[in-house]
Amino acid sequence: MLNSKSVFLVSGGAKGVTAECVIRLAKQYRCKFILLGRSSIDGAEPTWAQGCTNEAELKKRAMADLLGRGEKPTPQAVQKTFKAIMSRREIEQTLQAISQAGGQVTYLSVDVTDRQALLQQLPHVTQKTGAITAILHGAGVLADKPIEKKTEQDFEAVYSTKVAGLETLLQCVPPSQLTHLILFSSVAGFYGNVGQADYAMANEILNKSAYLFKQQYPHCHVVSINWGPWDGGMVTPELKKAFAERNIEVIPIPVGTKMLVDELNGAQRHSVQILVGNELTGQPGAVNVKLQPHRLRRHLTQAANPFLVDHVISTHPVLPTACAASWIANACEQLYPGYIFTRFDNLQVFKGIIFDDTLADEYVLDLKPLSTELGAEIAFEGLVQSYDKQGRLRSHYTAQVTLRQTSATSPVAEKFNNFDLTEQPDQAISKEVIYKAKALFHGPAFQGVERVLNMTLERSTMRCRVPELTEQRQGQFPVQTLNPYLIDVPFQAMVIWVGLLKQLGCLPLQCQRGECFRDLTFGQPFYLTMLVRQCTDFNLTTDMIAHDINGEIYFRLTGAKVTISKSLYEIRQTAPK
Repeated sequence: MLNSKSVFLVSGGAKGVTAECVIRLAKQYRCKFILLGRSSIDGAEPTWAQGCTNEAELKKRAMADLLGRGEKPTPQAVQKTFKAIMSRREIEQTLQAISQAGGQVTYLSVDVTDRQALLQQLPHVTQKTGAITAILHGAGVLADKPIEKKTEQDFEAVYSTKVAGLETLLQCVPPSQLTHLILFSSVAGFYGNVGQADYAMANEILNKSAYLFKQQYPHCHVVSINWGPWDGGMVTPELKKAFAERNIEVIPIPVGTKMLVDELNGAQRHSVQILVGNELTGQPGAVNVKLQPHRLRRHLTQAANPFLVDHVISTHPVLPTACAASWIANACEQLYPGYIFTRFDNLQVFKGIIFDDTLADEYVLDLKPLSTELGAEIAFEGLVQSYDKQGRLRSHYTAQVTLRQTSATSPVAEKFNNFDLTEQPDQAISKEVIYKAKALFHGPAFQGVERVLNMTLERSTMRCRVPELTEQRQGQFPVQTLNPYLIDVPFQAMVIWVGLLKQLGCLPLQCQRGECFRDLTFGQPFYLTMLVRQCTDFNLTTDMIAHDINGEIYFRLTGAKVTISKSLYEIRQTAPK
């Protein structure tokens, strides 16, 4: 949580839009800021420039000064002198505004890509401010021109400021001490923009870096904000007019700065990447964005997924079906920032992924859009496949995933009336007994059922709580909107029911629908009510609802089906404890 003790390291924060954001943060939190910029403010302003604010007069005085020093007052030299003076004044105004807003501020004249210079200067400042707890990377350079006309120097200036700048900041501040990492990216990185191939590339790298950092440091609030053009900063009146002709909205400074503060205040942080603005390349008229198919490749290893040691059948780790569902859902969320997973439909298991000698070198996830238009709701059909050692194509999992721009609202407010939390003494079973049963193969990380409260041939109610699983242990299947380690619990409930009442084992086959309505976290208690729809000698089909003590729903699975087998009942988990 940001407060007066927070210390921000800000690149590009002394001028332009980033400066306006810092001033707003100072008003909100009264925290400390270390601003980085290439312009120097050492020494006093030249006497001849003091008190002069008229551009023409200031340039006239600059020419006189150059002549007085025996230098030729070329337009380029005059403009350079003028810009240096105006830059200095803007920086000083920013520092004054931050102080007046209640913040404490220090300015360092250093290039954000100069690691050695920053390492030398920062310790002197942090001795006074305290350790840096937040980074705001707002520095940026433009060199817009067609790609065939861009020089290597153009690319280096644009690319390095964003990418090497972020690397430098994270090399100079221990990432583990950060509570906030805020990256100012651009809609150019999301949509692309004419003349900005280098800028788009650099900003998209910022977006992906944010996801990677969040995976490595889950307790840090990480956000990459893909800003559209602001009403200020690099947007001149001429450019603003051109944007209006192309139906491109500019962001008013009060609106943009408030959005930043609201994001940092927000309790619901679904997205690492946020899009603020519309397509830069749009022409006058409505923007028509078509959904495209995607193919994603992944190399899976047991070492990269430590949680697998607690999901072992016989002697081999097996990927939980819930992880396959999250694989598809997470991919869609990452491809379409701003959209939130709402549900999956027709989840099917063809051939599970076993981490033995059948493990493929590569797995392919194909995502096919179920509609062509980008609207309030989008849907994809995902299919995970691989080639076996003989070169034959194998299908592993499929599901249809639906995402929305807002979280699902129905039936969040409704109560699940068909639930019973009564503990029946002759039916109640403790966690210790549950996970010693022959049918169960779940180690500590997956042992989310604390107690069976009641169990009959028609239904069962269980009290649950999923243990905390660190980001590092989640490996290649990190928690996003869909938490696979929570969704696995209903499938465990079916194994428990079949094992205790039928003395048989089972494995997931399919699920007609899975829906998420409210956030449910590791360590949070909840109840699971299972209603049996059909049970034969070979299959069990149920509906399951995860809810709170009042019956309000967190998530539900409809038409969850498992295959029943006597041989599975005899298999015990043999992974090391």
